[in-house]
Order: sequence, then C-alpha cells, then structure tokens
Amino acid sequence: MNAFDYDTAFTRTVGWVTRPELHTLREKRVAIAGLGGVGGSHLLTLARLGIGHFHIADFDHFELHNMNRQAGASMSRLGQPKVEALRDLALDINPELDIRIFPEGVSTTRMDAFLEGADVYVDGLDFFVFQTRRDMFAACQQRGIPAVTVAPLGMGAALLNFHPSGMTFDKYFDLRDDLDDEALSVRFMMGLAPAMLHMGYLADPDAVDLAAQRGPSTPMACELCAGVAGTEVLKILLGRGRVTWAPRGVQYDAYRQRLARTWRPGGNRNPLQRLLIGIALRRLARLRDQRLARSSSETG
Repeated sequence: MNAFDYDTAFTRTVGWVTRPELHTLREKRVAIAGLGGVGGSHLLTLARLGIGHFHIADFDHFELHNMNRQAGASMSRLGQPKVEALRDLALDINPELDIRIFPEGVSTTRMDAFLEGADVYVDGLDFFVFQTRRDMFAACQQRGIPAVTVAPLGMGAALLNFHPSGMTFDKYFDLRDDLDDEALSVRFMMGLAPAMLHMGYLADPDAVDLAAQRGPSTPMACELCAGVAGTEVLKILLGRGRVTWAPRGVQYDAYRQRLARTWRPGGNRNPLQRLLIGIALRRLARLRDQRLARSSSETG
C-alpha cells in the first residue's frame, strides 16, 4: 500500500497557492451543515484543496432519488447515513483529516459544538430548511464566522457571502415567522438569485411546487456550486482575492452562458425585489391553479 504524504498529494495545487499557503489551508477548519445536493460536493472539493479539519452534519440517509446529483450517492450506499459515507470518502482522499461528524444534524442545542473552532461556515442545508438555516447564519454572525452559501439553480450557481460585521442573513432575505413555506421559499430563491437567469429554460413548470417543497435539480449545478464555494473559502481563509459580501451577489448560469452581478441594498426589502417577489408569487399561484384544473379534469 502506498503511504500517504500531504505535500505530494496536494502538490499540484501549488502555483495557484504558495506552499506556505497550502500549509495554512491544512490548519484551517470548515463547518458544513447538510451533505445532500451541494454539501457533499463541498466537502470533497475542500478536502482536495488540502483543508485539514472539518465539522460535517447531516441526519439523512442516501435514497434512490438522490442519485441524480448528490456526491456519495450510489447503489452500494443506499440506506447509509450521508455523514458517515461522506466522511469515509473524504478520508479516502486525505487519511490525515481531522473530521468530526454530527449524525443528528444541527439545531440550536448543537450549534456551539458544531461551530467550535470553525474558520468559515459553508451552507449545504436543504433548500426548504428555513428555521435551522436562519439560526445557523445568526450563530455564525454572533461568533464572528464568515458564512458562504451557493445555491444550485437550474444549471448554474448563485453565490452569497455573509460577513460577520455586514448585512445579516435575516435582514437580507427578510424572512419572518409569519410567512408560510411558499412565501419563505420565494423570498429565499429571489434573494439568492435576483437576476433569475435560470428561469428562462424551465422545461416543465409542473416540477416546481414550492408549497409541497419540491423542485428539480441537476448535477451540473451542484458541481458548479462546489467550485464556486471552494474558491470563496480559499479567498476567505487566505485573506486574498476579491470577496463579494451581501447585499452583493453573483449568479452564473452555464446553460445560458451568462454571468450576473447583483446589488440589492436592503435585500428583499428593496423596492425592485418586492416587485419581483410579488410577480413570482402570482406566477406560482397561476401554476397551482393550472395543476388543480388538470387534476380535476383527469379525475372528472
């Protein structure tokens, strides 16, 4: 068996980073909550970058419908806990990793331990997990931890970074306790990608049902997200390169081959955003009515 050597394993990264910077990454700790669509790809990308310490959290198991996009999803791993499968894959890349797993996921009672010692937080939570995500970003802000979220939308990626001393997650997205899941979903989606580059090629609108917490996904988007998140983490940890912080964001769509840089002062309370949210809610209502009409005609 070949012996593992850190410098040899990650030597091809040197050039884009210096060797001292590579060893700086080796000493850094990244916390990733959620190992589904993007979280697993985030972990493996950052492990290949040479980062040496991780906290990873997920309570879910691999299922057949994960196959189209999730790192670690395979027939041989169906039924396995995602957190254990991804830990093993990361250790197979770098057996010297310090990687702590949180198989019960994250909640307000576990966030202290999950974020302890973290240099940066990378969001991999399911799109519809709103309260836990809000709590996590608030906990990062309180602890002075930069937070990165990159959403897989269509066949592209939408980036938002939250600086501990900058605009908060809740203020940007204007998420409130009195909103239902559909309203929260629309606010979250519109805040992630104000340019909405991915909406021009949706082939089957019936696949989107935010009220039922259902939407389509692609493997290309998840892999693009991992590349974007890995780059942002590198810049934050090494303290070099341009980092875009909320309320500024970036969306790249590979299908349309377009890049959009957005700036929304006030976040979703911005007048333009409020208009777009209203339009999106009306469009969703029309789609829901059309589905109901078709369902009634089919059963009637």
